[in-house]
Amino acid sequence: MKAHDGIYLDGAWRPAAGRDVIEVVDPVDEQVIGRVPAGDAADVDAAVRAARAALPAWAATPPAERAARLTALRDVLAARKDEIAETVTAELGSPPAFSQAVHASVPIAVAGSYAELAATHSFEEKVGNSVVHHEPIGVVGAITPWNYPLHQIVAKVAPALAAGCTVVLKPAENTPLTAQLFAEAVHEAGVPAGVFNLVTGLGPVAGQALAEHPGVDLVSFTGSTAVGRRIAATAGAAVKKVALELGGKSANVILPSADLARAVNVGVANVMSNSGQTCSAWTRMLVPRERYDEAVGLAAAAAAKYGDRIGPVVSARQRERVRGYIEKGVAEGARLVAGGPEAPRERGWFVSPTVFADVTPDMTVAQEEIFGPVLCVIGYEDEEDALRIANGTVYGLAGAVWAADEAEAVAFARRMDTGQVDINGGRFNPLAPFGGYKQSGVGRELGAHGLAEYLQTKSLQF
Repeated sequence: MKAHDGIYLDGAWRPAAGRDVIEVVDPVDEQVIGRVPAGDAADVDAAVRAARAALPAWAATPPAERAARLTALRDVLAARKDEIAETVTAELGSPPAFSQAVHASVPIAVAGSYAELAATHSFEEKVGNSVVHHEPIGVVGAITPWNYPLHQIVAKVAPALAAGCTVVLKPAENTPLTAQLFAEAVHEAGVPAGVFNLVTGLGPVAGQALAEHPGVDLVSFTGSTAVGRRIAATAGAAVKKVALELGGKSANVILPSADLARAVNVGVANVMSNSGQTCSAWTRMLVPRERYDEAVGLAAAAAAKYGDRIGPVVSARQRERVRGYIEKGVAEGARLVAGGPEAPRERGWFVSPTVFADVTPDMTVAQEEIFGPVLCVIGYEDEEDALRIANGTVYGLAGAVWAADEAEAVAFARRMDTGQVDINGGRFNPLAPFGGYKQSGVGRELGAHGLAEYLQTKSLQF
């Protein structure tokens, strides 16, 4: 795990114009493990210029050759899987097993899916007397978060390259070492110079410069809804396309006929995964009022098992944010049945796995994204009440429904105002579109729908 002291620009590591540095800190022991450049507007400008210069040749590259580069990228990532997992563990604090199973493995699968799509996708279609041509949108500014550092990079860069776009990546400042490792993999895979560029830096400096740059045709951002609004406003001034994957407050709806124990246990695991730092986590568990006490007991018992199994949150700032929400929940009348705001360890940015009971739908902890290992258990009277609660936030990213009859669960899921719903614990599908309704974002990632975000449409009439 070696930190580069430059930015990846036009196929090589080069000194940054910005003189400041970002210290990368291990959330487990709070020690500095690396330093990277804090790129500035000049670095972003150089990267965008390199991407724009490389665009004509890459856009004209046959899809089969683009697919070959993506296949090579997948293979490099697979060969360096252990190093990826170790790097994510070091800078995010993720437990090693989770880093291997999710942080390293899922991006490999996603990269492979886009290698296949690049080779098989139809970039042209005949419609009446027209030929409709789908071509790359141009230079992509990709701004990625720290919670799934490699997955979020691959979910943007792979479809952009498959489409024939060139990319400037600004990764989260908390997890830049994973981004540098990805740049090494891109280089090793033989992606031409300038097609992919990396500028590490702070969001208000490098991120803002990338969103504002007139040479960027599409800004793809994953992060908080508040920052997404600012990026959308900036891009809107230039009538620039945006793809935004933002916050969530997803409902896990357990219908009366469901296997309560299984639904609760899987639901708690979902919330505690990645220390609760998942935008699509099912942080609101909706259970029938007549089984409420039973569900609360099951949830508290399940959460207690995660005390020494989850890692820390990413930073001291994030820990204090999560603890502040827990204190707010108590102040508003929610009842702690597991965890609480007290630090479970003397060192490291750990938060206790926390479960709230007696939560009402209007409480802050039931409305706002906490981004930590905190679950709210909410009772409902009947199915219509459950639907009202499930749809009763500004978010609409993900969710879950449980019922003995799959058709019953599907019927409920169809009425949920959310972009993705898991039925009875449905498995993750890297080809299924992922994205939100309402303030959870604009656009989709993954699969063919994710590829379409990076294409624009031209029709030729005959």
